[in-house]
Amino acid sequence: MFFLLRMAFWLGLVLVLLPRDKTPESDKLPQIGASEAVSAATAAVSDMGQFCKRQPAACEVGGQAATVIGQRAQEGARKLYRIITYKKSPDHTGSIAGLENADGTEAAPRDTLTPDDLVAGYLPGVNILQGCNFYLREGEIVGIIGPNGAGKSTLLKAMFGLIPVREGTVTLRDADITAAKAHTLVTKGVGYVPQNNNVFASLTIEENMQMGVYLRPRTFTTRFDAVCSLFPLLGERRKTKAAALSGGERQMVAMGRALMMEPAVLLFDEPSAGLSPMFADEVFVRCKKINAAGVSIVMVEQNARRCLQICDRGYVLDQGRNAYTNTGAALMKDPKVIELYLGTLAGSRAVIPHSVG
Repeated sequence: MFFLLRMAFWLGLVLVLLPRDKTPESDKLPQIGASEAVSAATAAVSDMGQFCKRQPAACEVGGQAATVIGQRAQEGARKLYRIITYKKSPDHTGSIAGLENADGTEAAPRDTLTPDDLVAGYLPGVNILQGCNFYLREGEIVGIIGPNGAGKSTLLKAMFGLIPVREGTVTLRDADITAAKAHTLVTKGVGYVPQNNNVFASLTIEENMQMGVYLRPRTFTTRFDAVCSLFPLLGERRKTKAAALSGGERQMVAMGRALMMEPAVLLFDEPSAGLSPMFADEVFVRCKKINAAGVSIVMVEQNARRCLQICDRGYVLDQGRNAYTNTGAALMKDPKVIELYLGTLAGSRAVIPHSVG
């Protein structure tokens, strides 16, 4: 009798502490309540298991059902704990690791790339990045904006192993890649499109694409067809030398070459730099299409307004540190960001076209 009362108490406590649904109100529950729910559910499952070992006959029907209920309550309590202890930015709108997707399957962890407190520079004793950090979730576009000399391009180079990181870490899906070389990162699913000198001018478009799969030459045909589905021009002019292309067309070649290794994350450094307004718009449209194909994107961009229009979240860098961070839409409306970084053009109602050409 005492055992059954104890079981009822534990399970009752769990059911009281668990949220009725996954509404934002769940985030307001105290963290101690979540911790107690986990402990209560764990104790209930443990007690029921011990009881079944001692009296298997009595446990055969009712006891097994109680064990299943306890296990489900335990998992629910753990999910509640993850909700309450989720420590990312308040603008979080994606799924939380461990919660279900719409089809009932468990959602995958969202954070894909996480630079944390990076300190880096080019000359000994001179640091450009002064403790910069951000995070990229799966399926996101994150925009990095800020004044000239803020460290935007340096941040990408530090993440991609092109300059040494003096302090801090870079994490890719929970793996530390801080000291990894660029060619290693490419095999791990990270691509990089530099601002300047990003094509082999003396090679044809096709040969540029072959350089993109230098580490996996046997995949060329399959990957080239996939890239051409995003950039049809590359297939139509595959025998044309890159030197004969316009600036916008060269940028497509650079993007396409980076996609040849089928990356999960792409780092873009000033993709619209030096392009006419028409080609600049096309670059942003292509970035959205690449993202829609399942590639997470970090974009450093001097055209701040355009960048914030398409990104899920934005970070404003100033003197190597994070000055502001929020959703792209919120940053475009932030008075301080407008005054310091966007100027009067931020109020423009111009939008990126859905398709170009």
